Order: sequence, then structure tokens, then C-alpha cells
Amino acid sequence: MWLLLALLAAAPLGAQTNIPPGKGASRVPPATIAVTDEAGRSVQVPSEVRRIVSLAPNMTELVYALGLQAKLAGVTDYCDYPPEARTKPRVGGTMNPSIEQVVSFHPDLVLASKQSNRKETVENLERLGFAVYTADAHTVADVLASLRRLGGLLGAREQGEALANDLQRRLSDLERRLAGHPPQRVVFVVWPSPLISIGRHTFLADALRWAGAESVVDTPQDWPRLSIEELIRQEPEFLVFASSHADESARTFEDLREQPGWRDLKAMREGHIAVVSEAVNRPSPRLVEAIEQLAQQLHPDAFTSESRKDKTRRQSNSPTSWKN
Repeated sequence: MWLLLALLAAAPLGAQTNIPPGKGASRVPPATIAVTDEAGRSVQVPSEVRRIVSLAPNMTELVYALGLQAKLAGVTDYCDYPPEARTKPRVGGTMNPSIEQVVSFHPDLVLASKQSNRKETVENLERLGFAVYTADAHTVADVLASLRRLGGLLGAREQGEALANDLQRRLSDLERRLAGHPPQRVVFVVWPSPLISIGRHTFLADALRWAGAESVVDTPQDWPRLSIEELIRQEPEFLVFASSHADESARTFEDLREQPGWRDLKAMREGHIAVVSEAVNRPSPRLVEAIEQLAQQLHPDAFTSESRKDKTRRQSNSPTSWKN
């Protein structure tokens, strides 16, 4: 659901507010540091950030991963992970957050995502004098870089470095395991009807590559629509879905098996369907776990029983657990 909302975020809708320009300017602390965010914008970030408003679920997850959730003054309606995030005060949706509500929380810093928030929202908050840092992840490496940058900005540099290093070690281990295994040709199904997949420049396409897969959809469009006839011509070896509920996935697959076109796909007939956590839809630390899940389904022979024991031991010692 969050990913579909991100697709709609590109719609040319204007964000309106009745708050006079400059109302928030007087509350910005004089001590700031100039940084360039991931959208290429210069941002004056307070040297001490005490209150944060997050306008995107992935940014909320990053804050929790850094152990700084106590600083979260507000989040969006779709910030649902970890579960404790649901108890935070709300500012509305990702596309249409309430500017008035954001202002009422008096944030030192607002966190946004280029994939899910509108430019108008960021500009409105900037005119009101608020510092807005925007993330823009196009690769898995970008997600790790965001973790490091935010750790530095928010006074948790060591935690950010430790988390990013741990995730990189897991990715390197995955790369070693998959060495010599030809990538599986897959299609990532963002939405089955109309059929929406992913383009080559999205972080999801890069996540597939880390999992030992390559998308049969090769287009510069981020979220291309496909015909089922085109999908049949491409003949993917696996269909990849993201789901948070096994029962929901089972119903989806049963429905698709009965539909013309879908039932003609070799991958559907042979049961070559990979289902990973919905975390794959967010450029957050959990993306690495979703990549590991997908790799194990696409290349089971690369994961021996000894490998699974190593993975369990590594995760039990990982600093990426969501704890208050």
C-alpha cells in the first residue's frame, strides 16, 4: 500500500496551507550546520536536533533503527513499523500531510522522501522556516548512505556507522554465497491489475540484483505498466510479490491462476512464485532482510544448513533490532 501511495505522489497536486510565510522562522535555533541533502538541496540543520517530524515511513524506520524514536514528535498515517510507531502523533498522509499539524509539533527537523512526498510540501515547510532533509535512495547502497548521514546529523554517528557496516557485511556475505549462480529472470509485481512493475533505476531493481535476480522489465520509467501479453513474451522464470500476510498472498495467487494470461505464464504453472516481506517496498534497513529472503527462494542451493545457522547467529547479534 505504501508503495502505491508513493506512485501517486508524482501527481501534480498542490499542497495548500493558510499559515503565513515565515511563521516558523523565529523558532529555528541560531546554531546550524549547512548540509546538502540527497535531493541536492542546501539545508540549514540545527546543530542539536531534539524534535523530528517524519513525512515518510522509511524515514520513520531509519529514526527507530538509530534508536532516536524519543525525538519523533510526529509521523504519517502510514508509518506502521516498528509497531510502536503507530502510537506516535499523526500529521496525515504522505502526499497530503497537514502543514498546520507539522507546525504545531515545533520540529527542529522534518524528514522527507523524494519517492513519497511532494515537492510542494517541502517548499511550503521551508517557506515557514523549517529545516527539511529529503532522502532519495535509488540503490541499496543509497539506503546505507542515508543511515550514515542521518546518524551524523542526529547525533548518533556511531550507531549509524555500526548499523550500516552490519548491513553491508550481510550484503557481502550474500554476494559471496551467490557467486557463480546465474541470476534468475524475474518480474516484480507491484500491482497485478493493472499490472505495474519496476524500472531499472529504482532501489527495488537494485535489490533484485543483490538477491541474484534481474528484472525482465528494462525501462527508464520507475513504475511502468505492462500488458499481460508482454509479460508472456518475456517469460520470466519467477514472479516476485511483496506481502505482509501469507493468507492475502494465497488469495492473490489463486485469483491470478484463474485469470486469462496469468494462467498461461510458465512461472505460474510451475509455482515459481517468490513472496517476500512488504519491507522490500521501503528503502529502509529492513530492505536487506527482504533481499536475503528473496535470495533464499531464488537460489536455495546457495544456502546450506550451516549457512542458515550462521545467519541466525549473525541476526541474534545484530544491532538492527527494533527496541525502545
